[in-house]
Amino acid sequence: MAHRAVSTPMVGQYAKPEVHAPKRRIGFEGKMMTPGLILLASLSILPFLALIAMSFSRVRLLGGVNLNWIGLGNWVRFFTDGDLWMAWLRTIVYFVLTVGLEMCLGVGLALLLWRVLRGRSILLSLLLLPMFAAPSIVGLLGRYLTDSTFGLYAWILHGFGYSGDILGTPISAFAAVVLMDVWEWTPLIALITLAGLTGVSQSVREAAAVDGARGWLTLRYIIFPAIANVLLVALLIRSMDAVRYFDIIWVTTGGGPADATKIVPVLLYETAFRFFNLGYAAAMGLAMLAFSIFIARTFVRILDVRGLTR
Repeated sequence: MAHRAVSTPMVGQYAKPEVHAPKRRIGFEGKMMTPGLILLASLSILPFLALIAMSFSRVRLLGGVNLNWIGLGNWVRFFTDGDLWMAWLRTIVYFVLTVGLEMCLGVGLALLLWRVLRGRSILLSLLLLPMFAAPSIVGLLGRYLTDSTFGLYAWILHGFGYSGDILGTPISAFAAVVLMDVWEWTPLIALITLAGLTGVSQSVREAAAVDGARGWLTLRYIIFPAIANVLLVALLIRSMDAVRYFDIIWVTTGGGPADATKIVPVLLYETAFRFFNLGYAAAMGLAMLAFSIFIARTFVRILDVRGLTR
């Protein structure tokens, strides 16, 4: 039987089939989401562009909003303002103390609850109560508890020989607002850590116990490596919030005494809504945004290296 040869167009020695790139089309879901995405973009991108324009302008509010272009004037003041740099220093100290204490206490409480077999749900419910209170309420509660005339904490400290006003001296006021923040948000770290502890393999723990690893050795080589990614996520969540924290400090001390608790968010609020220097406040806000993005990108990069975001 004769076979008929079929000729194939050749390029050089081998045939190269034509490859058509698939056409990208917006599906039904994309069309339904488009109006919402446009609305979200307008609510975020437009104010961001307006904030950038304000940072290069002197904003006047009399007779309507008016932007007078001043170039880099606000940014020059930003980099040369001594009060602002002191506020940044206080912000970093506040950030390190609050996040550090919350991580240590939260992990410790989570480990204790993890060991509890009976009544864990009741203890966890009691532990989470501070987290559900609004920060302004926590600030008011702390303000009354530390009042020098009728506050419970002031009365307890008076029994130990401290007779000063807790919120009236710089060091004690700063320590008070730090501890209020720690009291409210330590339960969040404990909850996230406890969720990570439930995923630790029981068989690995039993094998480690058979090999003689107990106590600190088990924590260091078994438990902490297993929940390291969870702890990084908890650290990221609290870090992003601690950088821009405002409520408790404003309600309790208002940034005082003698600017001892005036961190950058408080200074930004005063600049914008007490002195109405909105252009300079816009520059401060953009700097805070850049700092928050830097922290977020740092933790995301760490998580990506560990393989959690892949």
